[in-house]
Amino acid sequence: MKLVSSRRKWNWSSSAKLWAVLGLGLAAGSAWAADDAKDRSKNVRELARQGSGAIPGIAPYVSDPDSGVRLAAVRAIADLGTAASLDPLVKATADNNADVQLRATEGLVNFYLPGYLDKGMSAPFKRLGTAVKSKFTDTNDQIIDPYIQVRLDVVQALGKVARGGVSMESRAAAARALGVLRGQAALPDLLLAIQSNDTEVNYEALIALQKIRDPSAAPGIVFRLRDSNEKVQLAAIETTGLLENRAAINQLRDAMDRSKNIKVKRAALTALSLMPDPSTRGVFLFHVEDKDDAMRVAAVEGLARTHSSGDLPMLEKNWNQEKKTAGRMAAAFGLVNLGRVGMTEFDPLRYLVNQLNSAGYRGVASSYLKELARDPAVRVGLYFALQNAAPTRDEKTGLAQVLAFSGDRESIAVLEGLSKDPNPDIGKEALRAIQSIRARGGQ
Repeated sequence: MKLVSSRRKWNWSSSAKLWAVLGLGLAAGSAWAADDAKDRSKNVRELARQGSGAIPGIAPYVSDPDSGVRLAAVRAIADLGTAASLDPLVKATADNNADVQLRATEGLVNFYLPGYLDKGMSAPFKRLGTAVKSKFTDTNDQIIDPYIQVRLDVVQALGKVARGGVSMESRAAAARALGVLRGQAALPDLLLAIQSNDTEVNYEALIALQKIRDPSAAPGIVFRLRDSNEKVQLAAIETTGLLENRAAINQLRDAMDRSKNIKVKRAALTALSLMPDPSTRGVFLFHVEDKDDAMRVAAVEGLARTHSSGDLPMLEKNWNQEKKTAGRMAAAFGLVNLGRVGMTEFDPLRYLVNQLNSAGYRGVASSYLKELARDPAVRVGLYFALQNAAPTRDEKTGLAQVLAFSGDRESIAVLEGLSKDPNPDIGKEALRAIQSIRARGGQ
């Protein structure tokens, strides 16, 4: 018995020693692996100091077995930000690490919109109040100029992340990126993203659709008009209006009539005002003297876009009696829409141009003018403001941005003159406008 007991004891002791040795070996191996990873990360940082020419040397680290090394490589490549960065960053969007995926996404956007890495998902939206103010309003200032061409594989890679990224944060970031890059090729991916159960993913996908402005996407978001989350519901309502989905007019009216949430009512009436219809004129007339400022503004905008000469007296009354700046601007917008295109000191078009000097209302004025400037007669008035009316710096840059959206071949000559302005910021804005017009087919 002693022999057996001794043998059992010896076997246990030997096994313990063996496992102890193996454990030490595994621990040492793990430590060595960690040291190797640290060395590789250090090597990445040293290569990055050499500048963009080192990207080919850094790119292999995007496939490193250690996620920390891959993240270091993606950060370095994104920061260097040249055309050579695109291929490894596209590859990194398929990484199984959420941080790597997120950084690759932001790095791709940063190439086309320098400075994005400093903001990314932390960038605040610059809304124009509680309502969308026109068909041309962007919900934030992060969007590339229309003449910038984004590689198709970049858009496709971001689309894959938006619909099925490693984390909800990376999916939301990819959806936002697609809006910034006007990624129309990824519309199917965004529509799949909108079916997510995550609020931020849904919201960012809707905002992206607002920027891309493809009406074909509108039917795919109707189910979000009654979303239980206010943020998503409001974005869906705004997007429906911006995409002019007239098939959803009844749902919008229902949302406005049934909801007790004033934000929903405002958004619904604003959406209806973006696509006026004979069936909604009575709705606008009912709210044109609403006690709520935003409802009143939306109603006036709806009547303005109806282009009915019979509404001229009502718009004149609002223009003369409205005490709130937002309401008076809406009335001015309506009067110009109905043909008041003069540029004397007290004309409504002159009033809107003047508002480009206001920090609080510059965005609203710009949105109205972009929409109005589709009319050649309005553009003539804007040319006068630029060439004969001693415009301010803000008026020059603001009108250059308006013409970038709504100008034509004749606008280029005016902008070429503006490009020679002594103020380099004004000249730069004029040149960007010329490029935008030419990208739309202007010569």
